[in-house]
Amino acid sequence: MLAVFADTHGTDEPRLAGRTADALTSADQVLHAGDFTTRAVYEAFERRANQLAAVHGNSDTTAVQKQLPAVRTIEWNDWRVLLVHGHEHTPTSLPLLARERDADLVVIGHTHRPAIERLGDLPVLNPGSHADPRAGPPTHAEVHPANGAIRLELRERDGTVIDRVRVAGK
Repeated sequence: MLAVFADTHGTDEPRLAGRTADALTSADQVLHAGDFTTRAVYEAFERRANQLAAVHGNSDTTAVQKQLPAVRTIEWNDWRVLLVHGHEHTPTSLPLLARERDADLVVIGHTHRPAIERLGDLPVLNPGSHADPRAGPPTHAEVHPANGAIRLELRERDGTVIDRVRVAGK
């Protein structure tokens, strides 16, 4: 399973609880779409995750921005996942970047609002924010393999699924 986070906006610790905390420690890999804010929060994620792939966001300190790229592509279960914060991308530029990176799925943050959307044929996952939500509950996302496809889930802190979408394999 991939556990997906964004927009933590912490100063000293990642402010995790419930299913959200469990997802971080039990996932095969953790993705974070930026805005840890401080290096201490980034390092707390890094210590707890089995494997962490992250990008910086617009609210990250200079130290975090120097440590993390703005764009990252990872391989997971035969899927190429493009990871960006999202503040520098539009609904036009994001699919172009995904095509350039040969991505099958895009993970973004920035809005603090959980969403599973499509830009044309491109699935886009925004996990919302587990620590600083806007217009809704604290959320994270989980991505599960599903017989050649993937299942994208948006979950509240207590584990309640608020949206679930199956994305067919390539």
